[in-house]
Amino acid sequence: MAFERPTLTALLRQARADMAAASGSTTILRASPLGILAKVLAGLLQGLYGYLDWIAREANPLTATGARLVAWAALVGIFRKDMETAAGTATFGGTPGAILAEGSRISRTADGIAYRTTALGTVGPGGSVTVPLLAEEPGASGNALAGAAVTLMGAASGILATGALATAAAGGADQEPEEDFRQRMLDRYRNPPKGGAAGDYASWAREVPGITRAWDASLAAGTVTVHIMLDDARADDAGFPQGSDGVAASDPRAVAATGDQLLVADYIRSRQPVTALVYVVAPIAHPVHLTIADLSADSTAIRAAITAALTGMFRREGIPGGTIYPSAIAAAIDGVPGVERFSLPGLVPVTAPTGRLPVLGLITWPA
Repeated sequence: MAFERPTLTALLRQARADMAAASGSTTILRASPLGILAKVLAGLLQGLYGYLDWIAREANPLTATGARLVAWAALVGIFRKDMETAAGTATFGGTPGAILAEGSRISRTADGIAYRTTALGTVGPGGSVTVPLLAEEPGASGNALAGAAVTLMGAASGILATGALATAAAGGADQEPEEDFRQRMLDRYRNPPKGGAAGDYASWAREVPGITRAWDASLAAGTVTVHIMLDDARADDAGFPQGSDGVAASDPRAVAATGDQLLVADYIRSRQPVTALVYVVAPIAHPVHLTIADLSADSTAIRAAITAALTGMFRREGIPGGTIYPSAIAAAIDGVPGVERFSLPGLVPVTAPTGRLPVLGLITWPA
């Protein structure tokens, strides 16, 4: 039988009764010394009950927080992913022979995010120089697509001030949210690694900073395909990785990946069985278009809340090649406060083709 924590009122009533019994009095006045003491003791005891509740929560990995959650996760070799800094390369035009010094500051033209070059570059005969760069601040904000315009923040003799990213700036990630960290830990408790069995590759991929979702599958003998998503680090791209599909740079058996896919492939390479050929790929979006009719209390706020709820549902339920059922869509909409009724005309289960990830498409709101 579950223990029911007494309320403050119940504790005060008990303390007053105990005071009355101990003093031989039939009544304890509220403003009397004994009445005041009973109230103080009841408050102190309420605090102790609260502390015991907190201890019970922290003593369970399902509900632990902060340092206790970190400790529970460390028992199974799971550690919270820290912030990471984006890296890439940029190309500038200039006079052949001109030098772009290591440590030169570069800003992204669109928003001013700053980078620094990490090696010296010399303009070649073709009139351009490509240099590696690293964001000055860690976090997902340093990620950018190949071709993004950049500008030198200081003059460099013989080098044009404007250029572009030659390769995507990738690898930047914010600190892993606590609940995402908890889910990775619980997944390790529930599904311990089996040396390269189904599920191990996806678990390894999710250990990479920025990776929020991953799925693995064997599509041919000796090969494993790992689909990845970066829902937070690549939020501007709907969470889809930026780079090209392929294998780890050190695996000579196939074309190496680039960008986000390469970061994951290289990480998995050091953990996988040596014979497996692992491809890290980006899923292809498979939009699921909806019509929501007969919506009660229709308003801009309600529509925005429904859209957010459906986006979250697709993130939880969507898998490459998976099926989204009408019941999941209806449950997401029904859970929005203020929604009393609606209909979903023509909605049937939607199964995405292999390698395609179901995502929320256009929503039509008939009058």
